[in-house]
Amino acid sequence: MNNELGKRIKLLREEKELSQLELAKILNISNSTLSQYEAGNRVPGDDIKKKIADFFNVSVDFLLGRTEEKNPYTNDKDLDKVDKFLLELKEKMEKEGLEFDETSPQELIETYKLLLEFKKKMKKE
Repeated sequence: MNNELGKRIKLLREEKELSQLELAKILNISNSTLSQYEAGNRVPGDDIKKKIADFFNVSVDFLLGRTEEKNPYTNDKDLDKVDKFLLELKEKMEKEGLEFDETSPQELIETYKLLLEFKKKMKKE
């Protein structure tokens, strides 16, 4: 039996510094079931594969060893959308007479910063 799936689950779990028990609870499965997945003695159903992929923010193809790219769905097109959104947000704020300063709503500033960080992170990947 090909154990690429089990190896990937274990790798992702260890990257997040989770025990098997912790991940099993998150996935709502038993610890022994997760252990069998990681050992390659049992293959999870599609619903569990999707749940695992979603939790670790990777594609099912990555889990199955079909690609080395953890999440191939973020690309330059996505970055262009972020750029466009940021530009539109800035223009709307300027049109309304709003600026990023001490009087700006803190949540808006944090959202803007998060989007900028996301964009930088996506460029690195």
